[in-house]
Amino acid sequence: MSYVIYREIFFSSAHNLRNYNGKCENMHGHNWRVRLYLKRDVLDETGFVMDFKEVDRILKKITDKLDHRNLNCVKPFDAINPTAENIARYIFDDAVKEVSRISEDIKVDKTMVWESEKSCAIYGE
Repeated sequence: MSYVIYREIFFSSAHNLRNYNGKCENMHGHNWRVRLYLKRDVLDETGFVMDFKEVDRILKKITDKLDHRNLNCVKPFDAINPTAENIARYIFDDAVKEVSRISEDIKVDKTMVWESEKSCAIYGE
């Protein structure tokens, strides 16, 4: 058993999908919603998985690289399609790096990325 928490953040950006036949091949924007799940088997001395303020700092650091940008011009999306699935993996991988600097006991469980109210991609290991 483990404890799980999540925090959400929002950012806005534009993108277009390569090798796609449809409206999304054209430049368009989204107001993205991101949820980061963290887990820990034993709570810290305060009784936290992680302080929500610290989770917010991590999410802001990651999404600031994407906010109000053309994602097709941001690494790695200059080479891979900036789909919700690839963005979810990108945020997951960056969060793993950030969380590991803080504690070996806290693990990134999954990320969820919404490009609209009805469409969400989930990445976890």
